[in-house]
Amino acid sequence: MASIISVRNLNKQYKSGFKALKDINLNIEPGEIFALLGPNGAGKTTLISIICGIVNPSSGSISADGSDIISDYRTARSKIGLVPQELTTDAFETVWATVCFSRGLFGCAPNDQYIEKILRQLSLWEKKDAKIRELSGGMKRRVMIAKALSHEPKILFLDEPSAGVDVELRRDMWQMVRELRNRGVTILLTTHYIEEAEEMADRIGVINNGQIILVEQKTTLMQKLGKKTLIIQLQHNIEAIPDALSQYSLALEKEGYELHYSYDMQQNENGIANLLTDLDRANLQVKDLHSSESSLEEIFVNLVKD
Repeated sequence: MASIISVRNLNKQYKSGFKALKDINLNIEPGEIFALLGPNGAGKTTLISIICGIVNPSSGSISADGSDIISDYRTARSKIGLVPQELTTDAFETVWATVCFSRGLFGCAPNDQYIEKILRQLSLWEKKDAKIRELSGGMKRRVMIAKALSHEPKILFLDEPSAGVDVELRRDMWQMVRELRNRGVTILLTTHYIEEAEEMADRIGVINNGQIILVEQKTTLMQKLGKKTLIIQLQHNIEAIPDALSQYSLALEKEGYELHYSYDMQQNENGIANLLTDLDRANLQVKDLHSSESSLEEIFVNLVKD
C-alpha cells in the first residue's frame, strides 16, 4: 500500500543559517494515527507547516495522497486539514459562517448537514450563531478543529491540539479522532501530553534537533525500549543493600522498605528467580511483590537525553 504522505530528503535552513530540519525521510500510512514527539524547538511545527504548504522547504520533496505539495499545491492542500497551535479566526464572524467559509475556500459545495454534524460532535451547535470573539479559548479551539474538518480532508494534522483546553474537550476530541480514523482519515498529531500519544497512536516518531531519530510501532517501541521494574516490599526496613545482592544493581527506596530491580523485557532470563533465592539467603523477609513497566514518557525522555 502506497504511503499517503511521503517526505524525502527534506531540509529547511533559514537565512540566519539555522537548520530547522535536516534530511527528514518519513512515510505516513493511510488510516493510521501517527504521533510526532519532540521537545520544544525540535522541528515538529516546521515539519507540519512545510507538509501543509505554509512554509517552503530548502530542499527535498513531499507528496500528499500522490500530489506534490509544490508542483500540485492546490490538489495536495485540498487533501489536508490543519489544526494549528495558534488560534487564528475572524473574531467578528459567527461560528457557522466561519466553518462554512472555510469549506468554500477549498471549492467544496455547501453541505449544511455535514457542517451541522461537525458542530454537534464538537459541542458547538448551540454556539453556531455566536461571534468568535464571544467564545472562550476552549470553544475557539473547537472552532479551529471544525474549520480543519470542514472540507472533509483525507489527512488531518493536529499540532498540539490539547494545549490549553479543558478535560471535556480533550475527551470529545479524542473520541472524534478515533471516529475519523475508523472512517479512513489519516491523522498526524504532535502533543506534549505523552499519555495521549501512548493511548491513541499506532506509530510513534521522535524528532530532536531537526532530525528524526526514531520511527516505530508503538507496541514494538514499548517492548524494545521499555523496562520492567520489580518492586520488592520488605517486612522490615534496611539501611543498606547487603553485599551478597550487589550483582543485581538494586535500588533502595521508601526509607529502606523497598528494593527496586529493573530488567529488560526482551531478555529471556531476567534473574528474578535467583534474586528471590538470594533475598531469602540474606534473611530479608518479603512482604509483597509487584511490577511496573516504563511509560512512553520515560522512553521519550531517555531517547532525547541520549
